[in-house]
Amino acid sequence: MRSFTVNANDSGQRLDKFVTKTAKGLPTSKMYKFIRKKNIKVNGKRAEINQKLAVGDVVEMYIPDEFFSEVTSNEEYERADVQLNVVYEDENILLVDKKPGILVHTGDEGDKNRTEEAERTTLIFAIKAYLVSKGEYDPANENSFAPALCNRIDRNTGGIVIAAKNAPTLRAVNEAIKKRELGKFYLCAVHGIPEKKEATLKHYHLKHHKTNTVRVLNMQVPGSKEMITSYRTLKVNHRRDMALLEVTLLTGRTHQIRAHMASIGHSLVGDGKYGINASDRRLGYKYQALYSYKLRFDSDEEELLYLKGREFEVDKKEIFFLELFK
Repeated sequence: MRSFTVNANDSGQRLDKFVTKTAKGLPTSKMYKFIRKKNIKVNGKRAEINQKLAVGDVVEMYIPDEFFSEVTSNEEYERADVQLNVVYEDENILLVDKKPGILVHTGDEGDKNRTEEAERTTLIFAIKAYLVSKGEYDPANENSFAPALCNRIDRNTGGIVIAAKNAPTLRAVNEAIKKRELGKFYLCAVHGIPEKKEATLKHYHLKHHKTNTVRVLNMQVPGSKEMITSYRTLKVNHRRDMALLEVTLLTGRTHQIRAHMASIGHSLVGDGKYGINASDRRLGYKYQALYSYKLRFDSDEEELLYLKGREFEVDKKEIFFLELFK
């Protein structure tokens, strides 16, 4: 039998969610069976699958040890292979400038490499290691929570990634993102100079999971979703026939900016998936010229009110493609 006392980061979640995170090797079907048969109890009593947990509740699990993973020790976070570039930090939240080429999680974008060595090269590992070193995260003191990313950025795209240090902040940021109460602004360099200096593009997005690519359609078809992208031209380089754009997303679709701009004849510099970038690579641009450079908090979530109206930007000296427009 293993017993877990619910702490602040565990509270507010359903019992089944807590068990899934705590006994990671337990199949879902067995978990529901164990709850029904009172092998899993809350405060010594029979519990419901959807029961909400509160601070101080004691969850007892009379299940085999094989379903539990070993607790990660602080020593495992002594070395991370990714250098963090912190944009902003407080007791609840961490904003990090992710460099192009870094994967946020193992297993993302079709990556099958989930080894311990590969994990050390991810952004989330570096963030956990950073917080362990500061004494703000101790895996041994957590039942079901670990610092987590609230948004993700493609491996070859750079920009601001949001990490939550506690569960209430994680829930609040995820809700703000769902309600589109976080303003995310991107810079990108595109081939060609758009005829309209600024515009809002409305099309349909169809994802092909096997190839991890998307098609941009003029009409809706089964499986497609609307996507809306706004851009405005900031600078142009007539000699290279390129433009620097600021882009905002009114929807959040896979590869939205890259696919949407390519669909109107302005593929991103360095983008080998939606453009032809052989010449870009000869110029040294091995990553797509896309950067999530600015973030604005517009949320009314209680946990985020102290950030409302504030904007955060990366150091523009770090954006490699801006040299094209000096």
